[in-house]
Amino acid sequence: MSGEQSGLPRLPTAAETAAPADAVDVIAEDLRRRFDATRVSFLIVDLTGKAVARLSTAAAESERETERIPLFGSVYEKVIRTQRLYQEATGQGQRVISPVTNRGDAIGLLELLLPTAPGEDVLDEVGEAAHILAYVVIANGRFTDLYTWGKRSRPPTLAAEIQYQLLPPALSCEAAQFTLCGNLVPSEDLSGDSFDYSLDRDTLHVSVTDPMGPWCPPVAVGTCW
Repeated sequence: MSGEQSGLPRLPTAAETAAPADAVDVIAEDLRRRFDATRVSFLIVDLTGKAVARLSTAAAESERETERIPLFGSVYEKVIRTQRLYQEATGQGQRVISPVTNRGDAIGLLELLLPTAPGEDVLDEVGEAAHILAYVVIANGRFTDLYTWGKRSRPPTLAAEIQYQLLPPALSCEAAQFTLCGNLVPSEDLSGDSFDYSLDRDTLHVSVTDPMGPWCPPVAVGTCW
């Protein structure tokens, strides 16, 4: 099994040379070759938080698949909830799943099927590659609807779609000083409610708004240092 840590920093450059919709495919294929993997997949978390969608697959047989997998009770839910790398032996090889997360924003999962049990050095590289993948998805999401489409298992109403455009780009933010997370429910059919946040050097500002009913004023959550 191969894998040189010095090669991982080249992943963002490789993704940048590809079309935005193909950036994750390029990363998956690079990792497949790097780790001699049978298959490498990227799964994105659905907007509802109830499923993941397999958006990209690099396989030795050039296999590609698009599927949505229920999250509750699955190993994918465990990895997202614990934010820890998961490894198990299967009849097809060693299955490794790593969270793709940026500052607490759970974007998705990186799944690899390896021919043999990986060492700690390879597992560390898989975790680092998943971290790089998070930045690749965030950067390329500005130029393609692929990731937006992947998050929608059910088409949202027009009002809900407009409302999501008013939300912060990341619904979660994790730092050494605080952790913040918000969501709108039900995800496919909503209007009016909104929240936002902004971080200064020493203050976290949070606002929650309900224009259809009582209005909640903006709140400045003191100093967070």
